[in-house]
Amino acid sequence: MTVFRGPPGRPSALVSWWRRRPPLGFAAKVSIAIALGLSFVVTWTTLAPTSSSQQISTERTYFAADVADPPPGALAPPRNATARAVHRKPRPASPRARKKRRAPPGSRRPNATPSPDAAALRSNLTDPDARPEPEQPNKPEPEWEWEDEQEPELSVPEDDADATGKAPKEEENDDKAPALEWADESSELDAEEEEDPEAAKGKASKKKKKKLPPLFSPAAHYHWKLCSAKSGHHYTPCVDFDGDGSQKHHERSCPRSPVTCLVSLPKEYKLPAPWPERKEKIWYGNVGHPRLSSYAKDHSWLNRTGEHLVFPPEESEFKGGARHYIDTIDEMAPDLDWGKNIRIALDIGCKSAGFGVALLEKDVITLSLGLTNDQTDLAQVALERGIPATIGSLGSRRLPFPSGSFDIIHCSECNIPWHSNGGKLLIEMNRILRPGGYFIISSRHGDLESEEGISASMASVCWNVIAYNSDDVSELGVKIFQRPASNDEYDLRAKKDPPFCKEEQNKATAWYTPIKHCLHKAPAGIEERGSEWPEEWPKRLETFPDWLGDLQTRASADHSHWKAVVEKSYLDGLGINWTNIRNVLDMKAVYGGFAAALSSEKVWVMNVVPVHAPDTLPVIFERGLVGVYHDWCEPFSTYPRSYDLLHADHLFSRLKNRCKEPVAILVEMDRILRPGGWAIIREKLEILDPLEAILKSLHWEIVMTFRKDKEGIMSVKKTTWRP
Repeated sequence: MTVFRGPPGRPSALVSWWRRRPPLGFAAKVSIAIALGLSFVVTWTTLAPTSSSQQISTERTYFAADVADPPPGALAPPRNATARAVHRKPRPASPRARKKRRAPPGSRRPNATPSPDAAALRSNLTDPDARPEPEQPNKPEPEWEWEDEQEPELSVPEDDADATGKAPKEEENDDKAPALEWADESSELDAEEEEDPEAAKGKASKKKKKKLPPLFSPAAHYHWKLCSAKSGHHYTPCVDFDGDGSQKHHERSCPRSPVTCLVSLPKEYKLPAPWPERKEKIWYGNVGHPRLSSYAKDHSWLNRTGEHLVFPPEESEFKGGARHYIDTIDEMAPDLDWGKNIRIALDIGCKSAGFGVALLEKDVITLSLGLTNDQTDLAQVALERGIPATIGSLGSRRLPFPSGSFDIIHCSECNIPWHSNGGKLLIEMNRILRPGGYFIISSRHGDLESEEGISASMASVCWNVIAYNSDDVSELGVKIFQRPASNDEYDLRAKKDPPFCKEEQNKATAWYTPIKHCLHKAPAGIEERGSEWPEEWPKRLETFPDWLGDLQTRASADHSHWKAVVEKSYLDGLGINWTNIRNVLDMKAVYGGFAAALSSEKVWVMNVVPVHAPDTLPVIFERGLVGVYHDWCEPFSTYPRSYDLLHADHLFSRLKNRCKEPVAILVEMDRILRPGGWAIIREKLEILDPLEAILKSLHWEIVMTFRKDKEGIMSVKKTTWRP
């Protein structure tokens, strides 16, 4: 201890005083301690700043429901569960059951759905900050916080991926699971992650927890380049064969490496006209190519006039017009009751999309399926016109739709060999057609051989001919078949070929799932989906059937939530001009609440249910809406510049570390969104902030951002910039 000393030879006054001071008593010591403590509290209270997060929470609490997720527990019933299991209440989970394995990156396990017990467990362990708040009926209008964004100079990820390489075989999986330790039971488990009990047993002894890296590195720099595909601005990764537009894959086959290059734009690209003008006239330069030009010369219903492709409303691929063709069908089967009993149709083989255009007037949404072997790319033309369309193939795999989806399936002169290969394609139609649904097929006179083969195949699946007519105006022979609504007719078959599928063969799985030569039984119990026809449209949009069980409340809450958000925020508060919006893509739909909220607008919505999420797509179709399954670790099955608006609600945070290069999802968004199109992104701030930097590197315009606590929403607009 160092002591201050005075001059040498004489003790200092301080030391002398200290030696003479009497010792303090216990009471004096306590008094001094209390006085010092009170002084510290008063000083801290006066000088300590108020937390900014507390200020935001106080000022913006009414906006929480707009930023947060939809109502909690948006989970679907298990696909393999019986009707009784749908209504089963979840049991409390043990601590051991809470330790789960994360789904491996790029997993192609088709549409797996957790059990009710696992679903309830994961719902309880979800981050409470990300849980939504119920929408209040009389909530005041949100006051948006507008931010002036300045674009930073970002150099962006060096793209050396092979965007034109051949795709792996179906059973191959290049993605490797990250070397992660098991988290303790306090870690966040997402409702979309899959459960692997067998792997959990082997890893149960590991207790160390390794923090996962961020989805997007904030220190990453990006350098974009154009794709070198020969198909140029028509490049569709999982369809084009080695990037050569003259050849296409027979079935979906994606590049091995994620596509991180940008698709070029047509020269002098022009924004499409507002709806409904674009239905009858589009810019040829936006979709034009030599094969389309040659095709237009031979068809009167597709006229190239100057810079436009014009579709005369009185003409179509049907002689006499599509309206006359629909009237012929009405006379054959007046009980169809378009727009009420029949709401969702699938039109196989996309030509002029005249069938779907004519049914739009009857309040029927028709999804045109453009086949990948069609070199004319008429599905791209349909999307440019604002007609619902997607591309796919009829081969060895199932289509990406749930079972019992469509009220009606139509095929006119599509030249599909339904009776070949044991009638497998017809078996797939039987799977996706609703029990009691209709199949309409038409062909030119004289095609007797094909007609006889088709009739035999129809008989094998017990489809009944309810009407037949030979129309002199359209010069088409039209047949209407109906799928049995019960299993009685199947049981009466003399020859059980095709046989019934085994119980373990799930009819719900549809992502990279091969078509089996067997028939799935029709739903028998009243608690099963498909045992009864849905309510008439539009009542079915807001009617949640009994087979949903306890999920009725959740679906209803989801509907109310998105209705309030769209009305209060999306239609007026994001700066979007909705008169130029027609094709909308909901990248992570749950119960279709977002699409239902837009039903009164002049738009159509493609609802995408990710394959790693609970299977809620049957609910979406039951409500009279359309959608597909998809894995966002791969490119989407559509042509470039297909959509006017993309909606991504917590899509990236739900992907976790599934995708090899998550930035490829943003590249895909850039490919399928047209220039001048919009994207609405709702995310956690830890993901939204780096997302904003990446979008700026793509030269997208950040129109509006709003942040509250850990959540945020961003409205962005794509420009015509290309590297």
